[in-house]
Amino acid sequence: MSWLDATMVGFDTETTGISTAHDRIVTAAIITRTGDDVTARTWLIDPGIEIPARATEVHGISTEQARAEGAQPAVALEEIASILAGAMAAGFPVVAFNAQFDVSILEAELARHGLPSLGSRVPNGQVAPVVDPLVLDRKLDRWRKGKRKLIDMCATYGVTVVADDLHAADADVLATLDVLRAMATRYPAIGESALADLHSQQADAHREWALEFAAWLRSRGRTEDLPRPEWPLAV
Repeated sequence: MSWLDATMVGFDTETTGISTAHDRIVTAAIITRTGDDVTARTWLIDPGIEIPARATEVHGISTEQARAEGAQPAVALEEIASILAGAMAAGFPVVAFNAQFDVSILEAELARHGLPSLGSRVPNGQVAPVVDPLVLDRKLDRWRKGKRKLIDMCATYGVTVVADDLHAADADVLATLDVLRAMATRYPAIGESALADLHSQQADAHREWALEFAAWLRSRGRTEDLPRPEWPLAV
């Protein structure tokens, strides 16, 4: 039986911005799927800072709403990290689109609030297994032109979504899980690989992509905000 037929734990965050070191988590979702059985947890968090208008335009959460309705970060972050670490310890893959961002900002937030790191909660200190459809897509269809945002990959792999629902963390998780299954239908080697091997293959693939893309950016004079080669955790 393929790991695709067992339990998968999807994870996504919506945040105050795109810096994993300095921005904060505003909403998060974890969806556990085993066959047709789906269990979802979502969190609205008061990030403790102003949510920029541009971020609110993306995920719909204002500073006022987060302050009035959001959980305290330390409480929510502990719950999130405990669930993800438990999944990894059980050998269940954590599935996240652009996992480096979500895993890294979670790790930075845990440190900010004096909580144990995700790495310290899992066997051997390795944040694994993680499955990232974005990394897999870059590896398996390297030369395809066009954008590779989640909404674009839903179209590429025939996953039907309501576009207005994306950028809500739970909707993004469901779309990511559906995209992964569609990808595995097109590329059976995904499901045939052992999770440990697939994790290592993705780490190598991301490193290769990041180094090549960073070199291309430098050749055009850009020296800031270059992609980090570490995956899934870069902090």
